[in-house]
Amino acid sequence: MQIVYLEEVDSTHKYLKNYINKNGYQNPIAIVTQNQTNGIGSRDNSWDGKLGNLFFSFIIHKNLLPPDLPIQSSSIYFSYLLKEILEDYGSKVWIKWPNDFYIKNKKIGGTITNLSGELLYCGIGLNLNCVNDKFGYLDIEFNLKKGLKFYFDSIDKKVLWKHIFSKYSIEFKKSKDMNTTILNKKVSLCDAILNDDGSIFVDNKKVFSLR
Repeated sequence: MQIVYLEEVDSTHKYLKNYINKNGYQNPIAIVTQNQTNGIGSRDNSWDGKLGNLFFSFIIHKNLLPPDLPIQSSSIYFSYLLKEILEDYGSKVWIKWPNDFYIKNKKIGGTITNLSGELLYCGIGLNLNCVNDKFGYLDIEFNLKKGLKFYFDSIDKKVLWKHIFSKYSIEFKKSKDMNTTILNKKVSLCDAILNDDGSIFVDNKKVFSLR
């Protein structure tokens, strides 16, 4: 994975898409910054943060992903890989279905993914510092360049979905105390059933992350 660090950018996701539109896709590439001024969150909401937090987006061809990965659940997959890196540093971070990073009961970040032809875009935002009382922030010191190298190395290893899911399915119990947004409606996860493909069955519907 080629990693490009920028001092400031409006959105790593937009920057990356513009870069690919102009130069085409050759190999996986990531755009990283700690100062994003107009980021994109889930459901097209903004995801900004104070200077010093972490924002990055990367692009990868589907052929470089695990063969058993349900593409609709790639947000879970990429989120959980990062969670494991953070855990190695001592963090108590956990993943609320499908793609939100939490410390205790406060969101500290999230992941969005979208598919464009054979290319998968992924964007991640993570609060390393306090933003406001509504959101939390990472509970450890994080060596940015070293940690991201470990993260992208883990993506290169193409860890099978079944291995990630076996661990995530245990952690999913924490999500049952929370709500999620489905079709712009808050829905309780208390009775949700997690399926093997990363979707949930809730309110008599099968729902993927859609992000």
